[in-house]
Amino acid sequence: MSLFNEVLNAKKQLENVVAATPLTQNLNLSDEFESTILLKREDLQIVRSYKIRGAYNKISSLNEKEKVNGIVCASAGNHAQGVAYSCNLLKIQGKIYMPKTTPKQKVKQVQLFGKSFVEIVLTGDTFDDAYASATADAIKNHKTFIHPFDDEKVIAGQGTVGLEILESCKEPIDYVFVPIGGGGLASGLSEVFKHLSPHTKIIGVEPKGAPSMKTSIEENKNTPLKTIDKFVDGAAVKQVGDKTFEICRYNLEDIILVPEGKVCTTILRLYNEEAMVVEPAGALTIAALDFYKDKIKGKNVVCIVSGSNNDIERTAEIKERSLLYEGLMHYFMIQFPQRPGALKEFVNNILGPDDDITYFQFAKKNSREVGSVVVGLELKNKNDIMPIKLKMTENGFEFQYLNDNQDLFTQLIG
Repeated sequence: MSLFNEVLNAKKQLENVVAATPLTQNLNLSDEFESTILLKREDLQIVRSYKIRGAYNKISSLNEKEKVNGIVCASAGNHAQGVAYSCNLLKIQGKIYMPKTTPKQKVKQVQLFGKSFVEIVLTGDTFDDAYASATADAIKNHKTFIHPFDDEKVIAGQGTVGLEILESCKEPIDYVFVPIGGGGLASGLSEVFKHLSPHTKIIGVEPKGAPSMKTSIEENKNTPLKTIDKFVDGAAVKQVGDKTFEICRYNLEDIILVPEGKVCTTILRLYNEEAMVVEPAGALTIAALDFYKDKIKGKNVVCIVSGSNNDIERTAEIKERSLLYEGLMHYFMIQFPQRPGALKEFVNNILGPDDDITYFQFAKKNSREVGSVVVGLELKNKNDIMPIKLKMTENGFEFQYLNDNQDLFTQLIG
């Protein structure tokens, strides 16, 4: 059976299980980009992400023996919640392996959705550790492993997002921006559009710190990354699936890499302007619009908002990354004279009226004439940084600019 037919069957399987999420025009984005920007709100699913689609479609397809034996999965977030909810609905026992580093809020949500039908095992420090434990358990105990993306039933379930978009939109769609982690959603959705709307350009979006699909397509083979930035946790994987790679390499028009800081700016903007709470992966497609603004002008554009499972404890980090990306947060290691009045002199002679010291780390040492001080400055205007550097030089403050020294920045700031 073709993948497209699998998607059609998945749609029937998911009736009365998943919400047909709204496809709504965003007026602010439409005005900004002089186009029609439609948001597919998968963040409004019952488990707050599209992952329930693939998980339920896969688990409901198991035969009776497989259902009795139970299922296993590995996840640090949305897939685990989709699997847990599916186990509860289908009354199937599931064991979910999650890294020990998973925030308590996410662990609690998985248990809430799965209730007595799931057992959560916290193991290792990374998803790879959890994945290894889960697959070993599945083999040893003859359980079915529910892959987060590299499975035809999972891909087909995610593909129902594409069917809903086309059912909801009466006008031709020029572009669809879809986030890519392992590639399940991009594979299923692009297959639907290939059959029903082949003129639509499908644009994949990955975080800049985890370009696994783009790298694989450029290398012409599924290529694992040695290291990744895990910040966009819903779309940061070291290696995409073999199945998803083969589909995406032919179906995607392009893949955009979005800096993590840009994602953070988008998260804050959506919250402040639209009262939308989205996770980093959920903001990816909207963050990508800036990089395609000339091409999408006057076009009908759909952005998949893939999820809203954001941890409130990450707010400070999101703000920090956004300010750094926008050029409004700057860190220096400055040699301060160890005498009274030095800090007052710095504030009066160096900083402008809108500049704010948000970080200051200094330990006075009486045996030295100067001491190293780490200073963080938040600006209102990114162009003010050059005058600040110039005034420090003119006033005899030796400094090292940490924003351009990633190793030292990580060591001193974190």
